[in-house]
Amino acid sequence: MSEFIKRLKQRPVLAWQLILAAFLSNILALASPLFVMQVLNRYVAHGVDSTLATLTVGTVIAIFLEFAFRQVRHRMAKELNHRPGEEVTLGGFAVLAHGKVSALETIPAGKRREIVNSSTEVDSAFSATNVTTILDLPFSFIFIFFLYLLNPLLAMIAIFFIGGIFAYGILGTLAVRETTDELRAASSQSGAVLETAIREVDTVHAFNAAGFMKKAWFEAYNAAQALRDKVAVKQGMVQAVTQSGTGLMSVAVITVGAIMAVRGDMDVGAMIGANIMATRAMQPISKFAQIGAAIAKAQQALKQLTEFVQVPLEPDAGSAKANFHGALEFRDLAFLFQGSPAPLFESLNVRFEAGSIVVVVGSSGTGKTTLARLLVGLLEPVRGQILVDGMETRQVAPEWWRKQIVYLPQEPTFLNASIADNLMVVDPEADISKLNRAIDEAGLRSFVDESQDGLETLVADNGRQLAVGVRRSLALARALMSEGRLVIIDEMSDGFDDEGKKAVANVLRRFAQEKRTIVIMSHKASMIKGITAAVDLSIKPVPRVTFFSDEFQPETVKAAIAEVEAEENG
Repeated sequence: MSEFIKRLKQRPVLAWQLILAAFLSNILALASPLFVMQVLNRYVAHGVDSTLATLTVGTVIAIFLEFAFRQVRHRMAKELNHRPGEEVTLGGFAVLAHGKVSALETIPAGKRREIVNSSTEVDSAFSATNVTTILDLPFSFIFIFFLYLLNPLLAMIAIFFIGGIFAYGILGTLAVRETTDELRAASSQSGAVLETAIREVDTVHAFNAAGFMKKAWFEAYNAAQALRDKVAVKQGMVQAVTQSGTGLMSVAVITVGAIMAVRGDMDVGAMIGANIMATRAMQPISKFAQIGAAIAKAQQALKQLTEFVQVPLEPDAGSAKANFHGALEFRDLAFLFQGSPAPLFESLNVRFEAGSIVVVVGSSGTGKTTLARLLVGLLEPVRGQILVDGMETRQVAPEWWRKQIVYLPQEPTFLNASIADNLMVVDPEADISKLNRAIDEAGLRSFVDESQDGLETLVADNGRQLAVGVRRSLALARALMSEGRLVIIDEMSDGFDDEGKKAVANVLRRFAQEKRTIVIMSHKASMIKGITAAVDLSIKPVPRVTFFSDEFQPETVKAAIAEVEAEENG
């Protein structure tokens, strides 16, 4: 109910109009029981046709007006929910889009999906129909009041049943909320198993994991289904009690009213009118009891969403420079994964001038990709600073900073959009000639030309279905859409065929000639001519930094450049 009150407070004028429409529609609903009473007591008793005509016309007008006010009220309720619904939906997704990566990665991907998708439960629970049901609750007292004026004893009978069903509905809602918490946890587990089965088909088949997966799915599914059945039983019980309670109330009102009518304390018209009023007073209560489970689920979903939106976001502003040159410095840099007993590296102190070529070496798991992600700003160091042209990366505007970077990750993924969209996202203002240059330079031309839809070819499954070489070439083309002065390449030759390696070498050669700062992550590198320095992350905990003269550079770069030069010389 707190969410309902919050929505009313957000639109006070509309809320008061909604309440007024609810009041008028409920007042007009009194026409039906009053019509029955008057027809039985006046027309049937006296047979005056003009009386029946007057009562009929007046009641029909009241019914049409009631219908009109209910329609107006429904539209108002939709309008009341429109803005909060958008805020709930966009608020969760905004955290996915703008949340700090380090914070998001502490929440499993399946859990993130479940939290954001739970906004549909909130929309469903606070639909226009349910909002009008909640609004009708206090107006049940209108019917109780007129019933009391008609006969206090019958009003007390109605209050007894209505109060009992309302209390049972509240208790049922609380019981469902407790089970809903357990159901969410169970659904999360079954969702994780399902996600693995969908996304990791090769692993499941290649390593004969089908039996294990079926057992895991069976256990997770049964656990979730048992809780769903439990919720369904509780909801069914609430519905059954509500319907039975309404029937018993009607029996009690008619029975007591009939006794009073026989005794002469009440006429038949008043007895039937009293039953109609009691039933109308019960309607909002019974409806509310039946939507209690949906509201309980929505409250739990809102609780999760409220916690999720507390995830820290990347700043949308910060420092920027008109001309970034590419100077890079690490000051006492350290990084530690949450829960890890020792830092991945620490006390890294080094400065590289603009135009430097740096190779970061180390075996798998030593932190090369982590350092690349730190440079891009996807992760934050636990200690120390990364400075670019003298500015700390924590202080710069993230959007500006990433425009200064040419980034080729080791395991690239893409948007589920066209090839053109994936490339243009780096530079939305780029023209077609720049797009084609990037495609040609990355060695992606044959793939684009051979694809049925060319640049409009859709990338599905975030690019995971593409061949490794094509995926890396597409990632290289995307990187080349940036004019950034800092080049970050995570594993220069991984996944590339000979043509791809030549393309990378050619790109690196151009970048070196343009005096861009180049940082290459590689699992190994012998030293030969051209490299400024090497950072060895295999040395723990403080990496070893070695500066070289122009006589030395890593063998991987030498071989790539040699291939390009051989090709140019025929």
